[in-house]
Amino acid sequence: MNLPRLEHIKATLKIKKEAVDHMSISPTAVPIAKAHGRYLRGSVSKVRRVLDQIRGRSYRDALIMLEFMPYRSTGPITKVLRSAVANAENNLGLDPASLVISQATADMGPPMKRYRPRAQGRAFAIKKQTCHISIAVMAQTES
Repeated sequence: MNLPRLEHIKATLKIKKEAVDHMSISPTAVPIAKAHGRYLRGSVSKVRRVLDQIRGRSYRDALIMLEFMPYRSTGPITKVLRSAVANAENNLGLDPASLVISQATADMGPPMKRYRPRAQGRAFAIKKQTCHISIAVMAQTES
């Protein structure tokens, strides 16, 4: 190998090592468990309306709120929330009673395209909206 190429490889390895050291979790960092629901039927605005209500609440309060909200989107949101709490319990060893919803977002997914027959042989496109739901939970801080 020629010398400039070897120096370039060494510099790249040094940069990668520094990045890994920088990204390592410190002992004081709060563990966060996440769960995602992808390609779920429903518009983003209707899902966000529910997520705005539960963001920042405890797990128990959020479940009670979702149970009694009159919206269709509460079903998929409840599944994603339960999955995030299961991840926190099984992967991080956190107590579900102490969890708080730290992040709850809904992003637009690809539309499902369907067609309806119309007059004179035309086809009318119907776009059924999908969304991606992401929920992150963390242990409640004592402050």
